Amino acid sequence: MAIKITDACINCGACEPECPNSAIYEGAIDWRWKDKTKLSGPTIFPDGTEDDADAYHPAVSDEVYYIVSGKCTECKGFHEEPQCKAVCPVDCCVDDPDHRETEEVLLDRQKFMHSA
Repeated sequence: MAIKITDACINCGACEPECPNSAIYEGAIDWRWKDKTKLSGPTIFPDGTEDDADAYHPAVSDEVYYIVSGKCTECKGFHEEPQCKAVCPVDCCVDDPDHRETEEVLLDRQKFMHSA
């Protein structure tokens, strides 16, 4: 499953540089698929959807840091545990019950974003 950041976030920013997928963004900052991945330009995703990896998408939160669930791999393929959880001083990086995924799906996502 993906991880989410709760509103208990103190905006310390410790999690953002630890994410190998750049799935974590500061509140009110727009995000892109290409950030810290090998995705570029028009991209067809494994689920068949198409998007421009270079295009900016609206911020998920205007208040606190947030995680783009479609980019989150729980650090599978990089680390033994999610790095955002490991460095968060207030334990606000938690499992997101709205985005439950298997380890296989997370590893496939990691390969797709970094082997393109």
